[in-house]
Amino acid sequence: MLLVSTPVHRAARDWADMREEQPVPVVGIDRSTIERDLKSVAAHDFIVIDGAPQAADLAISAIKAATFILIPVQPSPYDVWATADLVELVKQRIEVTDGKLQAAFVVSRAIKGTRIGDEITGALADYGLPVLESRITQRVSYPGTAASGTTVLDAEPASDAAAEIRALAGEIRAKLS
Repeated sequence: MLLVSTPVHRAARDWADMREEQPVPVVGIDRSTIERDLKSVAAHDFIVIDGAPQAADLAISAIKAATFILIPVQPSPYDVWATADLVELVKQRIEVTDGKLQAAFVVSRAIKGTRIGDEITGALADYGLPVLESRITQRVSYPGTAASGTTVLDAEPASDAAAEIRALAGEIRAKLS
């Protein structure tokens, strides 16, 4: 696995900087040539591009490089509205690739038992992309492990948070096969 971080969204590079030896290599690509630049990087089974959807040139380049796009959305009308431009770009690329590109939403930072947490799936369904069953709930362990440059899979492998991440990874793998 390789993690690519864009300059607009440095979170992945900041996370990698917290730990001397990272099990997942992180590289920064600061231009809108991601799809070309990735061809010069050693082969990896999975390449994750972490980027902000507001940077149009970088988003377009990342979309061109992708085979699967995961769009995390918090259960908030603001997040749902903010995804509109990105979803339009993704849908255009799906059409150009005759459906070879896949995309889906994942609800993140969900708060169990809230009405908006239940309604988000319906709001996202209006965009015409699938919404994954897996949900990433609001937990202290996510930012806590990130601050030390690790993950819940490393620090708390038996936790509910780690189970959420494994479920999400399994659901994505199933879509890719």
